[in-house]
Order: sequence, then structure tokens, then C-alpha cells
Amino acid sequence: MRKRFLKNLKNRLENIRLNLNKDNIETVNLYFQDESRFGLITKQKRVITAKGIKPIGKYKHSYLYKWLWGSFSPITGESFCMTTDGVCKELFIKYLEDFSKHKPSELKIIVIDNAAFHSTKDVELPNNIILLPIPPYCPELNPAEKVWQWMKDKIAMKVYDTLEILENKIDELVDSINKCEFLIIV
Repeated sequence: MRKRFLKNLKNRLENIRLNLNKDNIETVNLYFQDESRFGLITKQKRVITAKGIKPIGKYKHSYLYKWLWGSFSPITGESFCMTTDGVCKELFIKYLEDFSKHKPSELKIIVIDNAAFHSTKDVELPNNIILLPIPPYCPELNPAEKVWQWMKDKIAMKVYDTLEILENKIDELVDSINKCEFLIIV
């Protein structure tokens, strides 16, 4: 499935190019979209210590969390993010509507995974959004996963007392992504 997706991708992009409404579209950009959960529970990661010494660190065990939705362009380095309390189809549609208003004259080709709430069979998408679902069980085709890994490494091993403090840190990290002239997602 992965090989077939990659093989057909060039033809799909060519069809999109040929069917463009050039009166309404000034630019075209490719985005990779995903969502990730960030919570107050302290994320553990490996640390270096002397042999036989257990690392000591603060830890908070809390089940409060927020979801961060994000679309990232490896072409321009732009990103668009939204924070919610959960994930569902209605929130995905709201995310797409808000994203379509960001640079409304830009056609956004968005690569998405196969999460159940990404189903848009009975939904009319905004005119400037085209969704390209990747095959199931192929997260390596969505480089947005690397952005989440980078962000979670930045908040790992730290204790956040409230969701507001955590959200401020997440906003700071998103801003640092937006300030990059380009974002290379490997």
C-alpha cells in the first residue's frame, strides 16, 4: 500500500494542478497534518548517569491534557496549530475551516493519516483545501510526527503545575517553529 501511494502521488498532484481554479488561487502549498496529546504527566526520557546510579528527577502523575492539532509545510516552513480538549470529527472540521481562513487565496494540499475522525465523506470541505490520506499503518509518510517528537523532547523531564503553564510552553514552541525561515522535516 505504501509503494502504491507513493507511486500514485505524482499523478494525484498533477491532477490537482490541472484542475486548479486559477481565479481564486494565488499559491499552492503542501502541508502535513496530525494531532498529538500533551499532558501534565511528566514525560520520562533517557538520561546519562554513572553506572549503578539511578537518576533523580521530579515527577508529576496527572491525567489532565490538551490536544494540539497542527499542519506543517516542509516547503515554506509555515505551520498552523489549534489546541482543543479532545479529538472528534466536529473538531477536525472546525480545524479545517479555521485553517482555510488562514491565507484564503492559498490552495492547501494536506496529507492526513487515517484517524477515524478524519472521515469527511458527508462533509463539504472548504474550496481551498484538498486532503490526501496516507495508507494505514504508515506514520513514516507523515513528517508531522517528527514535529511532535521534537516538541515532546523539549517538555520532557519537566513538571508543569497547570494546563495553562503547559499551554504557554506549547505556544512558545509553536512560535519558535513559525520563526524559522524554513523547516526541514527528516
